Formats: sequence, C-alpha cells, structure tokens
Amino acid sequence: MRALLFLILFIPPLFAAQPNVLLIIADDLRDFGGAFTKDVVKTPNLDRLRAHGTTFERAYVQYPVCNPSRSSMMTGLRAEQTGITGNDTKFREKLPDIITLPQLCKEAGWQSHAFGKLYHLGGGKNVEAKQAWMDAGKSWHTAQAFEATKTGRKLLEGRNVTSGALNWCQWGAADGTDEDQPDGQIATATVAMIEKLGDAPWFIGCGFMKPHDPFIAPKQYFDLYPLESIKPWRDPADMKAVRKDSVSFGAYGEAFAKFTATEWRELLRAYCAGTSFMDAQLGRVLDALDKNKLWDKTIVVFVGDHGYHTGERSWWNKNTLFERSCRAPLIIAAPGMKGGQTTRSLVEFVDLYPTLTQFCGLSMPHAAAGVSLKPIMQNPTASVKDTAFTLVTRGPKLYAQSIRTSRWRFNLWSDGQTELYDHDADPEELHNVSAKHADVVSKLTAKIKTLPSL
Repeated sequence: MRALLFLILFIPPLFAAQPNVLLIIADDLRDFGGAFTKDVVKTPNLDRLRAHGTTFERAYVQYPVCNPSRSSMMTGLRAEQTGITGNDTKFREKLPDIITLPQLCKEAGWQSHAFGKLYHLGGGKNVEAKQAWMDAGKSWHTAQAFEATKTGRKLLEGRNVTSGALNWCQWGAADGTDEDQPDGQIATATVAMIEKLGDAPWFIGCGFMKPHDPFIAPKQYFDLYPLESIKPWRDPADMKAVRKDSVSFGAYGEAFAKFTATEWRELLRAYCAGTSFMDAQLGRVLDALDKNKLWDKTIVVFVGDHGYHTGERSWWNKNTLFERSCRAPLIIAAPGMKGGQTTRSLVEFVDLYPTLTQFCGLSMPHAAAGVSLKPIMQNPTASVKDTAFTLVTRGPKLYAQSIRTSRWRFNLWSDGQTELYDHDADPEELHNVSAKHADVVSKLTAKIKTLPSL
C-alpha cells in the first residue's frame, strides 16, 4: 500500500512529459526593427506573448519566400537539402517520406490539427484546392483552410496601387467583422479545438494569413492608422546601388519604381492595419490559453515565415538577401522557462525542429540541420551558433547564398560576385564593402562552401 501511495504522489502525470505545442505562423510579417517598428505598428498581443517567453531578435530564415521557408521549418532541413526553392512545388513531391515536426508529434500520440496556412497553400482559388497542399493525413489529423465571406470581400475603400499591373498589390478596408476574414475564422477554429481537446496532448498549427497581400483587413484596423500619420522609409541619397538580381528585379521592380509618395504611404498603412488585425486574432488565441490555464503545459512558438521590405531599396516584398527579408520574428514561450527575455544570439529557423523535439522529449527522426535553442531560453546571453545561412535563386542557373554573423552579412552569388555589409557601421546594409575586406570575404566564403550543395 505504501509503495502504491508513493507512486501516486511522486510519479509525474502522464502529460507532464508531453507538453502541448501551439505553433503560430504569421504570413509576410517582418521583424520589429528598422523603418517598421513596434513604435509604429500596434501589436499589444505580441507584446503580451513576449512577456511569457523569449524574443529572438536575430532569427533568420533559410529561404525568404513562403513555401521554401515553411518546408524548411517543418522538416528541420535547409532549402539546399529540401530542394524546394519556389512556391510552385508541394514539398511532398520532393520529400515524400520525410517526417515533419507535427507528424513526429502526431505519431508519438499528440492530437495534431492545422488551421489556416502552415504549409504553403499553393495557387488554389478555393478551400478544396488549398487543403490539397496542407499535408493532411501525414502531418495532421485534420487540416482546414478558410476564405473571406461575401461581406468580407466588400471593400469600403481601397485600390490597386499599380493600376492592375500587379494583381496582388491591392489594399482595402473591408466591410464586416473579424469573422468575415480568414484570420478571424482561423482564430475561432483554433480556440474551439483548444477547448475540445482538453487535457489530451496536442499540436495545433495556427497559420494566420496576414499581413500578406492583398492588403485587406476590416476597416476598424485601418482607422488605427490615419494616412497622414504614416511615414514610409526613404532610401538615403548615399546608398550604393547593387546588382539587379539582388533587389528591384523583374516586373515587381518596374512597378515599384513608379510608386508615388502617397502610394508608399497607402501600402504601409494597409500593412500596419493587417498586422494589427492579425495581432487581435493572436490575442483571442492567447485568451484561450489564459482561460484554460494552459501556459504551464504548452509550448507556444510564434514566427513570421520570412521578413519583408516595406520600402527599403524601393522594394515592397521579400525574396532578397538583405536583412529585412532574411530576418523574421520569433518568440518562444515554454513551461519552466523565464518570460520577458530578449536575446541577440544568432538563431535559424531550422533550429525550431530540434528545439521542440527536446522540449517534447522526442528524438530527431533524421539528421538535424539546426540545434536546440533551449540553452538560450535558459540564458539569453548564451550562444548556440555563430552563423546563419539563407538562400535565394534567380531562375534555373543563378543563385546566391548568404551568411550572417554577429557583425557581417556576406552574399556569395553563383557567378562569383559578392556583397559584404558591416552591421556595426551600416545596419541598413547601404554600402557593399567587399572590396575593402578581402580577408573577411575569404573567411566567409569558406564557411558558405560548407553548406550542402544546391
């Protein structure tokens, strides 16, 4: 009897070793620095989440485009390893047998459910087409996509700032409520699943669609940002030009070059409105954790799938090797870890897979490209790596690989051209100084050569 009592009192509950995982991904959300800062955009719920966890101020994606980045993140492999470098390839076509992060938890007994955009949703024009990209059955027990309602598609104000040259480059203050937009529906479905699952361990993916284009959100979020209060980035006069493949390439660059000051302001206002709209939906999900007292048993990861230029170098998009495109938001809150911490340690998104496997008590099913970030969460001054790598491609033959250190960003193009930026002196990467630092170029080239081949 005494032995039985000892077991009851001292063996931890079954689920103590199986924490819930809440993975929240925002689409096209840039970092919190530069011309677009937390002093400009209103994100009270991101601030609230930071108070629970660790904010990683130097977190870098492996490819600054949706599908390659998410495929890399969910497999823990670099884009050079997945072979996915565009938005037109389902990752299962390249990696049919890879065990994804949610799949690993699913096969270990977690309930696994996805709402919204966790993997890239492809070019589908309806829910069924989008669901085909979501890896339901392998990664998830269930996976659900959402669309705006008829009311939510009605714009009270807005326009395409390229006169239709770029279909996606549209902003709009929408009629209706939050629930008339996909992100509102995603938050509702996520909260309902949290309530439904109760004490069973779960892995829930909550993939918000904003602030991704088209830049549409309910009107109340536009009202937070009067147009006259918006001050877009302006490139300084002494900024040095770079090769066309680096930024401002193609039809996008041609369209952006024609923007007026008003059009830059309109887009930034819409981007801020979409960010605040997404933040409000995040708040509803955090409310569910509060209500159900789940913070002590839930790992919460918030990421942006890559960064975003909001006017720097006259670019309104991602897909560059500049800091604004490669660096993305990352916040992790976990049971037993101190909240309200900020770290400047270099980390990569391939580190999320080994981090979550460690917290969940699982083993990596394949060789890890990253490392666990738990040591940094235990001590924000700790370092787990001294480099972060990002890749971009430009057609079938030209590509560039970038390395970020605590001081330098170095880009090596496959045709041999180089770019080097000194972040100690030039945090906005305005001046390529590769010609002045041959020793640094040589050293960082050698490090890039250690990457897997493309």
